[in-house]
Amino acid sequence: MIRHILLVAAREYRQIANTRSFWLTLLIIPLALAAGPLLSRFADKSHGETVMLVDQSGGQVGSAIRHRLEIDYQRQMMNALSHYVDRHDLRRAAPDALWVSKGRWYSDADVAAFIATGGQKAAIAQIARISKSDADAFEAPPREYRVVETPAAIAAAPRGAMDRVLAPLLRPADKSGHKPIDYVVLIPRDFGASPVARLWANGVPRASFVATLQSVLTSQLRTRYLLANGVAGPTAAAAASLAPAIGVTTPPEGSGRERVVIRSILPLISAYILLMSLVLSGSWMLQGAIEERSNKLIETVLACITPNELMYGKLVGTVGIGLSMIATWVICGLFAAFATHGAIADLIRPALEPVSTPGSIAAILFFFVAGYLMVSMIFLVIGVMSDSMREAQGFLTPVLLVIMLPVTLLVQAVLRDTGGPIIEALTWIPLYTPFAVLARLGAGIPTWEMLGSGATLLLFIVIEIVALGRIFRASLLSGGGRPSLAELARLVRRPG
Repeated sequence: MIRHILLVAAREYRQIANTRSFWLTLLIIPLALAAGPLLSRFADKSHGETVMLVDQSGGQVGSAIRHRLEIDYQRQMMNALSHYVDRHDLRRAAPDALWVSKGRWYSDADVAAFIATGGQKAAIAQIARISKSDADAFEAPPREYRVVETPAAIAAAPRGAMDRVLAPLLRPADKSGHKPIDYVVLIPRDFGASPVARLWANGVPRASFVATLQSVLTSQLRTRYLLANGVAGPTAAAAASLAPAIGVTTPPEGSGRERVVIRSILPLISAYILLMSLVLSGSWMLQGAIEERSNKLIETVLACITPNELMYGKLVGTVGIGLSMIATWVICGLFAAFATHGAIADLIRPALEPVSTPGSIAAILFFFVAGYLMVSMIFLVIGVMSDSMREAQGFLTPVLLVIMLPVTLLVQAVLRDTGGPIIEALTWIPLYTPFAVLARLGAGIPTWEMLGSGATLLLFIVIEIVALGRIFRASLLSGGGRPSLAELARLVRRPG
């Protein structure tokens, strides 16, 4: 019996593995992992948005805006450095430096001190002392805003003519070869006496840019107001720059909302891959069963083996196809995590930690295999009951909707950390148990609940194979036709 089951399983495996759709599906994730770094490199080549400053009030306001944009960019640089040294364990390069403090808010004073001590160039030099390769691999964040030179004709243009002289810059002719300017900021000659400034944008401006611009202009207005009312220059400047010093407290490393998201990445991906691979491999098995039935190949096969051996062999072959796909994707993911550098590797490596224990690995494997057996049995029975793919769709569509809709809601609930009775209920419904347990592994699931739901799932699979096996055997040599619900219920109750 075992020999016949393995022969059917091997044939089922070869039949699916020889299709083009199987290989295209198998290569989806490897190609995505390979294309991800390339796409990110192309995206990183963007020069950000261009800003032109037209300061007719003397240049001080324009310099303040330029300074604010530079301070904000250097803050991004410090954040990028802090995350980089944390990922690659490089804190010893400069243990007392501000840019090795991950998770803190860098004040303007911190950023000014970073710039004064050499900025990015000095930080990379310190990293190179302990790791030249890591220093060369660090990529600075792209600038969001790039200040461009202001032509003399525009700087001297009267206020009423600005719309006309700026039109070619904001919306150049297609044949001009010049890229449009994203923002033009005009500081009029009477700024201070009047609070009015102007902003031209080549599209809807970013809220962050408008907020930055507003904060600088507000500070400048306050300074000029204080000066006009007899306050000394240094005192006016100090008063206008006063700002609260907010002490930001974040959760410890590996806790809080960040912990839930990081720990849930791979479990959620596992649940999603299980669902997708089930749909794909199940549809291949279903199509093969329909072809065998329509070609009258079933009669020839049943002359050599029993219906049970055929059923179990097809199940084993389908599970083998699914596990082969998953194994390939896992190997590619591990290679991307530990043999490459980049955003994908930096995302996968920390996400592996919560599911790297023997218990987590065993749970993932068990619920993967159990989920495959459970859903593949449904696909197999649909295949032998149908004479064509069109007829099979009548059974398949409602089955897929019943499976996929709750799983989609489950994934969203886990990401939002809004668990509660719905997720717990799905854990104990066998049709959704594999997906619910896999999705909850990251956020944490009690051991008793995982063991109890696993035992319930096993019992359900045994009952399913016995009940649906009767439909499978009765449908193999039947005359065809779509059975009614009453006939299906009768076949399930009939011992076989």
